[in-house]
Amino acid sequence: LTYFSAALLLAVVPGPGMLYVLTRSLHGGRKEGVQSSFGTAVGGSVHVVAAAFGLSAILAASSIAFTIVKYAGAAYLIYLGVRMLLEKLESESHTDVRSTGNPFTQGIMTEMLNPKTALFFLSFIPQFVDPAQGNVTLQFMLLGSISVFLNTSADLIVTLFAGPLGERLRLSARWQRRQRVATGSAMIGLGM
Repeated sequence: LTYFSAALLLAVVPGPGMLYVLTRSLHGGRKEGVQSSFGTAVGGSVHVVAAAFGLSAILAASSIAFTIVKYAGAAYLIYLGVRMLLEKLESESHTDVRSTGNPFTQGIMTEMLNPKTALFFLSFIPQFVDPAQGNVTLQFMLLGSISVFLNTSADLIVTLFAGPLGERLRLSARWQRRQRVATGSAMIGLGM
């Protein structure tokens, strides 16, 4: 329940993936938004599998390694949160994706090539994995799948309401500032 609540909170707070989906939706309509959402889901799943099979083997072998990764992950979440709170508002909050490329493929690549996604899964999921509860790899896969599902659901909702939400994101510096503060505070809270 704690993990689900934290993952839900992070899914509904806009981030780079959601802004990518929003931008594709605004420029190409709902169809492109849906394709982009499913693409980012596949890209996120790649990170989940990589974290599950790479990190879970280390964590299953050593309780010291598990503790080190858990605290390093918590510290990284706090670092990301503080950095987000201190970031200056950029005038361009998302990239131009009006190319004619396939939105599904671009969604996969956008998410797969985002090192923050990989580091996020490596820092977030271990906070909720318990080696005493059984197969660590399966725990990683389950928790990661829940996160990807929630993120994709939020992206699909954004796709449905892209017009009004897009205007608000693009035109309101106050809203962007509040979003950044909410996301940064959530990450610091999760790290704590």
